[in-house]
Amino acid sequence: MTKKTALVTGGIGGIGSAVCQELAAKGHQVIAGYHPSEEQQAQEKLKAWQAAGATIDIVAGDVASLASCEDMAKLLRKKHEHVDLLVNCAGITRDKTLRKMSEEDWRAVINVDLSSLFNVTKQFIDGMVDKGYGRIVNISSVNGKKGQFGQTNYSAAKAGVHGFTMALAQEVAKKGVTVNSVSPGYVETTMTKAIPADISAQIVEQIPLGRMAQPDEIAYVVGFLCDERAAYVTGTNISVNGGLFISF
Repeated sequence: MTKKTALVTGGIGGIGSAVCQELAAKGHQVIAGYHPSEEQQAQEKLKAWQAAGATIDIVAGDVASLASCEDMAKLLRKKHEHVDLLVNCAGITRDKTLRKMSEEDWRAVINVDLSSLFNVTKQFIDGMVDKGYGRIVNISSVNGKKGQFGQTNYSAAKAGVHGFTMALAQEVAKKGVTVNSVSPGYVETTMTKAIPADISAQIVEQIPLGRMAQPDEIAYVVGFLCDERAAYVTGTNISVNGGLFISF
């Protein structure tokens, strides 16, 4: 496998950092994107990766801002000629019922979880097309397929990820660029570990496999879609939800 350059937004989060490690283990040069407010956490993560010998670098950028993403791309181009693999993994939640949801709650989630795909992908799609090679993987969610109480903003954004994925896949298929999405179910991360034990138990009871996913189980699927040999897989979504929502 030829060494590629990969950018993973939300790269210091639970799923994002697992994706970074998966791609680095496959021999790629990986850049983990993070929000400027997470500078301390990003530097700590970088030290840990360097100590482990992983070829992972970091770059700051606000994925909700087109201007910030343009600046981030300029920084990356100073070090790397191309971004060959792009994983749009950055995401947030602001859970409330619609009746209690503020405009700020709505816009924050839509901007980070959906508009970010435009803001980030726009910076690198031309380079992939010109080179005749690229892999784009967008992280959606099981709740983008089935909806979830108290998540009209998140469910709408993650459903939008599928539409973006399917449309862009058609635009760049003949240029050697694949575009796919991955829809995790509940994943054991810092965020889900903070869920009260009784509620967590109720969630797990609904999952046929009887447990939450590990971040590296999501990362494995992302790694597959980023592989050179996955060249005939495009415009599709892969669910990794333990059977929580089964469809075809």
